[in-house]
Amino acid sequence: MTRTLVSSATREVLIGFDQPFCVIGERINPTGRKLLAAEMKEGDYSRVEADALAQVNAGATMLDVNAGIPLADEPRILAETIRLVQSLVDVPLSIDSSIIDALEAGLSVYQGKALVNSVTGEDESLDRVLPLVKKHGAAVVAISNDETGISTDPDVRYAVAKKIVERAADYGIPSCDVVVDPLVMPVGAMNDAGRQVFQLLRRLREELKVNTTCGASNISFGLPNRRVMNGHFLSMAAAMGMTSAIMNPLHAEDMNAIRAANVLNGFDPDCRTWLNANRDPNAAPSGGEGEGRRSRRGSERRRRSAA
Repeated sequence: MTRTLVSSATREVLIGFDQPFCVIGERINPTGRKLLAAEMKEGDYSRVEADALAQVNAGATMLDVNAGIPLADEPRILAETIRLVQSLVDVPLSIDSSIIDALEAGLSVYQGKALVNSVTGEDESLDRVLPLVKKHGAAVVAISNDETGISTDPDVRYAVAKKIVERAADYGIPSCDVVVDPLVMPVGAMNDAGRQVFQLLRRLREELKVNTTCGASNISFGLPNRRVMNGHFLSMAAAMGMTSAIMNPLHAEDMNAIRAANVLNGFDPDCRTWLNANRDPNAAPSGGEGEGRRSRRGSERRRRSAA
């Protein structure tokens, strides 16, 4: 079984086919969040702090950290954000940037074994990112697109993933440290997007034997009732072999879908996590007084009937 180990200074997390689904919290990302972007640019990380704590409390296994703010000093901001988040929570981090200098700055201050997000199949990206991943002993997210763009053919996306895994091996990075993103398309724009990614997930698991991740909310982009769509997608993807996702752990529907997938895949012994998350706090305890009265009344009725 392929296992990808990532860690903070004090905690290790395994991503794998025989492990509970890894939830990578997506909220520390200024893209599309104007207020957060403005605050981070000015060195105000109060919202970052709140998002880090809330996501871990909601059940995130890891956190993705992005500091991609236009016209800002991304290397400095990313390094400061990583230091702050690691001082607050003990989960491992995914360091998310397309800027090499920012990745270098983030990895230089990171304590533990990070997940680098990401490398693509473009030769320039491979030649710049993979040496950095090897230098810092990190794992890496491999995006299944290259110079030709994002193919609508799952076989082409599989070939790109295979190329990245092979090039990573050339740099001494084992396949267990490559987590492939098969690229989830919006199903509202491409009706077979779900079927495509499920087909690709099976091949990535059975043939390439790599762990996988994705931006889970992409599947429902442009559709109403997105939480329901995302939840069903996540549980189906987990059944097909997906082992992690970058998602919002503050959405209860998404997290319950992950908990259900863990139960049904056999990764929640005695359903303990499911029960802790879903037990009615107002329900009478098993064997309580009310239940005892009902049992006694039932026994008395049976005795009278028998007489």
